[in-house]
Amino acid sequence: MPALWRWLILYKKPLALGADIVIYATTKRINGQGRLLGGAVLSKRSFVEDVFLPFYRQTGAAISAFNAWVMLKSLETLPLRVAAQSETAAKIADWLFQHPNIKKISYPGHASHPQHDLAKQQMSGFGSLLAFEVAGGGAAAFTALNNLHLTGISNNLVDSKSLACHPYTTTHSKMSPEDRARHGISGGRIRLSVGLDDAEDPIEDFD
Repeated sequence: MPALWRWLILYKKPLALGADIVIYATTKRINGQGRLLGGAVLSKRSFVEDVFLPFYRQTGAAISAFNAWVMLKSLETLPLRVAAQSETAAKIADWLFQHPNIKKISYPGHASHPQHDLAKQQMSGFGSLLAFEVAGGGAAAFTALNNLHLTGISNNLVDSKSLACHPYTTTHSKMSPEDRARHGISGGRIRLSVGLDDAEDPIEDFD
């Protein structure tokens, strides 16, 4: 648990910020290559021993030994991967912000984000997930996505390769138009999960 705890809180410490329970998808950042399913639950010792472990033991929600081994091996490169992906995401956000065909970007590490100051207070790094809105709406977003050669198209997150998706028609498609509008999910919005690519590759791809 100590090693796992240390890396799970790499850029943000939700328990220190007041969360009682943290449910973490090890499928994402720890695994890092889109190949395994797994999860971790963090909390006070009393909750883990009195609530979580009895449920865990009675329902048999156990990860396979091989998957657990791969996850543990992935922990060895976790800080290197997170740092590289976050640095690349920041470069892409800067580039997108200056692009004439991009209406807005959403990245907490960029000064244009409305909660940038709050993010700086709560986080020691800003991660590899960002979103941006293409001028021209849904048709322009699909044109951009259809012309990608290096960036994959997938709803998955935090892979070793960069992945783009269109939230309006995929991850948020079940929401009402009003709810999508309230949350800023427009037809021109693209979500980008930055991988281990050199920053110039996704930038050239989107350019």
